[in-house]
Amino acid sequence: MSDTYQFGMLGVGVMGRNLAWNIADHGYTVSVWNRELDMLDDVLAQHPGKLHGTRTLEEFVASLERPRRIMLMITAGKPVDMVIDALEPLLEPGDIVIDGGNSWFEDTQRREARLTAKGMNFFGVGVSGGEDGARFGPSMMPGGKAEAYERIRPILEAIAAKTDSGPCVTHVGPDGAGHFVKMVHNGIEYADMQFIAEAYDLLRRLGGFDPPTLARTFAAWNQGPLESFLIEITGKVFEVKDPRGDGWLIDRVLDKAGQKGTGRWTAQIALELGVSIPSIAAAIDARVLSSMKDARVAAAGVLHGPTAPPAVGDPAALAASIHDALHAAKIVAYAQGMALIRAGSEKF
Repeated sequence: MSDTYQFGMLGVGVMGRNLAWNIADHGYTVSVWNRELDMLDDVLAQHPGKLHGTRTLEEFVASLERPRRIMLMITAGKPVDMVIDALEPLLEPGDIVIDGGNSWFEDTQRREARLTAKGMNFFGVGVSGGEDGARFGPSMMPGGKAEAYERIRPILEAIAAKTDSGPCVTHVGPDGAGHFVKMVHNGIEYADMQFIAEAYDLLRRLGGFDPPTLARTFAAWNQGPLESFLIEITGKVFEVKDPRGDGWLIDRVLDKAGQKGTGRWTAQIALELGVSIPSIAAAIDARVLSSMKDARVAAAGVLHGPTAPPAVGDPAALAASIHDALHAAKIVAYAQGMALIRAGSEKF
């Protein structure tokens, strides 16, 4: 491989390694470093020759062509500042550092100002699509200086998911804009998942749909205006039998959800900006309530609900109504998210 490399990936966890492989697949030479060298060696061994591994941070930085392009795929928060502290003395004016984690947008603004003062560039890039998206085509939301974006745009466009409209990446604004948009994106996704959960509950409890019928229903929905990754994978979940016994896996899933924090951030910033996002906020509340499993079980023993759901006449008509309600709810959640992005653009 060459003496210097076109792109650097710092952090080769699930997302970092898949993004690095994706970039390499599109013809770019990639140098990688990871604090835990055992993980680095494992990643290098999975695709020999695809990536260039380095043993120290200094070796990593020295391996990159100038001006450097370095992407951080590490845990958000203090670790990002610690890595920047270590990187900064090794960098030069014109170098670009990209934070691809789920960082708080105001932290990104602060970091961008810090590196700008040294003549360097900092981008906060929201990355959506999970492990498979990172490997084969994520959606990305970069925020930073427009002129510096031109130096990373070809790479991001090459690795991004593609639609008929083009690659799923565009420069969304300065400094923290990318992470702000990713935060709102995650809030919308929380709402979307809650809508789907409620649609399932209505079909199952009111319509009496068994898992095979639910699988067929969601597969049909995924051929129309509801087509999405979430609808697709939900339908596939209904097809899975319980591997530990009789019945279906969906009936063994614990009704207790967690969250990583970006949804909560969305609700917090909406309150600060005075933007109403009731669908997103309700979805976050639903997750919090679901996590209170012991309290819900205790309450159910005291506050008795109906013994049986009301009768439903035509299951097909019920499914059609739920389909349309789900479609409308999605549009409303997107409108709420866009209103929040607009308010954030004006404020920040």
